[in-house]
Amino acid sequence: MNKPRLITIANQKGGVGKTTTAVNLAAALSESGNKVLVIDLDPQGNASTAVNVEHSSGTPSSYELLLGDIDADQAMQASPTLENLFCIPATIDLAAVEIEMVSLVRREFRLYDALHKGFLDKHGFDYVFIDCPPSLGLLTINAMTCAEEVIIPIQCEYYALEGVGQLLGNITMIRQHLNEDLHISGVLLTMYDARTKLAAQVADEVREQFGAVVLGNIIPRSIRVSEAPGFGKTVIEYDPSSPGGHAYVAAARELHERGDYVPHETTGVIGVSPEIYAELEA
Repeated sequence: MNKPRLITIANQKGGVGKTTTAVNLAAALSESGNKVLVIDLDPQGNASTAVNVEHSSGTPSSYELLLGDIDADQAMQASPTLENLFCIPATIDLAAVEIEMVSLVRREFRLYDALHKGFLDKHGFDYVFIDCPPSLGLLTINAMTCAEEVIIPIQCEYYALEGVGQLLGNITMIRQHLNEDLHISGVLLTMYDARTKLAAQVADEVREQFGAVVLGNIIPRSIRVSEAPGFGKTVIEYDPSSPGGHAYVAAARELHERGDYVPHETTGVIGVSPEIYAELEA
């Protein structure tokens, strides 16, 4: 049985396309025959909305899973429209979980423990995507101790790299103390507006900073991508022929075909050279 690729979608900035990226990569990969699980760790529950699973307050969810009240099988729901897609939803109850987790044993490993005690082996997933909240708290730490790969969506707009240095610092810290296998396997450029010089400049800057870890496919700014969750769908289902739909299908194919990007030794443990890391952290 193949080992699943465990991927955290992370960026502490809001509005950069984390959830959109998680659900659309998941949907595209599931449509191509992969068995995919989305874990929603954002109390807003937008990933749960996009894949059209129940996530009203009280629904078995990632909240109860992290507290140890239920197991992963009890929390998981099948997508009503995509045969190979499954979701562990988030409810508004999750908003308080970081406070409740503070006194728990192995508080940084609650998600890891829930998934690695037979659940992943039992279900044979090819991919697990973890959608994080726009913060670097215990929920995001749980995602990063559980996963091996991090994909960072970066929007092609002003202040695109603002705060990225802090995220890299957290990834380094987690590698040193909690999960030595964690690394950046992809940077995905999102919200690209080809009509502006700014978008091209930002894309060039991100490629200069991160190099080969940046995915070749770029996600354009797209009305269809924004509309889809309102219908309880990913853009892959809502309008696959739209520019956004095409872009996410292509990005998912690229992610699948190139496999896990493992950084070269000279670029450091997270795929960024020490010089660039220092510049981003400044």
